[in-house]
Amino acid sequence: MNPPRTDARRHHDPDVRGFASDNYAGAHPEVLAALALANGGHQVAYGEDAYTENLQQVIRSHFGPTAEAFPVFNGTGANVVALQAVTDRWGAVICAESAHVNVDEGGAPERVGGIKLLTVPTPDGKLTPELIDRQAYGWEDEHRAMPQVVSIAQATELGTVYTPDEMRALCEHAHARGMKVHVDGSRLANAAAALDVPMRAFTNAAGVDLLSLGGTKNGALFGEAVVVLNQDAVSHMKHLRKLSMQLASKMRFVSVQLEALLARDLWLRNARHANEMAQRLAEGVRAVHGVEILHPVQANAVFARLPHAVTERLQKRFRFYFWDEAAGDVRWMCAFDTTEDDVDTFLAALKEEMAR
Repeated sequence: MNPPRTDARRHHDPDVRGFASDNYAGAHPEVLAALALANGGHQVAYGEDAYTENLQQVIRSHFGPTAEAFPVFNGTGANVVALQAVTDRWGAVICAESAHVNVDEGGAPERVGGIKLLTVPTPDGKLTPELIDRQAYGWEDEHRAMPQVVSIAQATELGTVYTPDEMRALCEHAHARGMKVHVDGSRLANAAAALDVPMRAFTNAAGVDLLSLGGTKNGALFGEAVVVLNQDAVSHMKHLRKLSMQLASKMRFVSVQLEALLARDLWLRNARHANEMAQRLAEGVRAVHGVEILHPVQANAVFARLPHAVTERLQKRFRFYFWDEAAGDVRWMCAFDTTEDDVDTFLAALKEEMAR
């Protein structure tokens, strides 16, 4: 049989990579191969397919025998569905002020999910029991949205990582106050790679109730999953996923990507490599006079401060974003396909622009 004809053309240079986001990266070749494997023939729609069924076993191998995965399209959808599943109509979610659910989801948790976010300023993106208590009050006050959930990002939006002990302390503290714990795990693999522990060590083993499991930033084409760890903590996940427009009809193509990442060690290989490239970048940046690294580099992000004019010139050569333009803060992200040469070329350009 001849290969199928296509009129598609390449519209980009596949050798060009930047440091704007791990979402800029393409799909890992092993994920693309898995998608081709799942193609052909008919499979039952809306999650009753063989790939979604097998994914449940893969998820349980990572997160324990009670874990259940609900594949969705994207990270915002995963967070909105997950938080709806653990809040009442009058409920609220405590999170860091810098959390992705608060800053970068267009108000979706509040506008789509109908959930009040109670934010706490934190210098490193991480919550503590003491910081949680700044918002954990007023359960009987009908004038205040009721704190019902603590949402933690692992890794955080500032690239920092909670240890298993820190996660356990947060879960115990939240549960003691009658609240559930959600983890935004868009970069959960990077956190596990940084800590050199299994993902279960800081999720189900620490007491987390449910999480949003990232795939896209770790090498998937698209797709994430809500993973329920504590079945008693949630309600009506299937219905919430549907009414939130996150139910994929051809779900096998989401599930098979997560299976490709998680069934063996691809998730870990990808995350370790991205983290290693961020460490290489940070080491080089520390040697450049006049550039300040702002946060501990623990996952695959480097936050730095440099002169505004230097950033603008450098952005003409490489894609990356201001984090706080007024302060001159920027964010550089590494991905599974970032190479040592990419990092070294960027560092050489940074030194050139700083010397001008």
